[in-house]
Amino acid sequence: MPHFLINSENIKNGEIIIDEKELFNHLTRSLRLRAGEKVLFLDENEIQYETVSKNFTSKSAVFKIEKQYKSERKLNFHLALAQSVLKQEAQGSAIQKATELGVKEIIPLYTDNCALKEDFIRGKIEKWQKIAVESVKQCERADIPKVKELSSLEKVIKEYDNVFVFAEKYADLTLSEYLKEKKPEIKGSVLVIIGCEGGFSEREFEFFKKNNLPLLTLGNLILRADTACAVSLSTVINTLRDYGIY
Repeated sequence: MPHFLINSENIKNGEIIIDEKELFNHLTRSLRLRAGEKVLFLDENEIQYETVSKNFTSKSAVFKIEKQYKSERKLNFHLALAQSVLKQEAQGSAIQKATELGVKEIIPLYTDNCALKEDFIRGKIEKWQKIAVESVKQCERADIPKVKELSSLEKVIKEYDNVFVFAEKYADLTLSEYLKEKKPEIKGSVLVIIGCEGGFSEREFEFFKKNNLPLLTLGNLILRADTACAVSLSTVINTLRDYGIY
């Protein structure tokens, strides 16, 4: 069941009062809720509320809280995705899947082969944040990822403790093989870097090598960039868990 985001200020005497116009209209007009129906809410403190709809007026709805608890639907480590911005629907898909997989931050990257203009990308940040919020509602996630401002490879690698680059062209190790052979110390935040439809340039590959960033493979198949985002994140989450790192 999707949950809806509220502020704890909406809670009074064991009830949740919804009078914000957009959410009220969605609940009453789009979903056509009636008294006695069960609804989930989540507040900014990551508290999940199981409620039942109580009564409705022309401008507000009241929900009785039946149960409340700290939501555990989130990753137990700080995982971020930095990806060279994709075209239209592919970018939205990448953000949706990254949100479902629990990333804390999504950083749009401007790389050499990016097909979009910088000003165009900056104008889309707010829209992409809304996509992330809607995805949070659908997957009942406890926390909301932040879609950050447009960045560069040079800047973003300095902001995280561990950086994994998934790029097939020069990669010869999977993440599991890399951990087994190189035995790096993994702690703190983790950043996954993915290229755009055109991949990374030779200059960027030289940058990765110069900064000793591991180039990792996802297997023999060539994946679309938005698919690669989802697969790489899932690979990192499951592999680090298998190795008992997080």
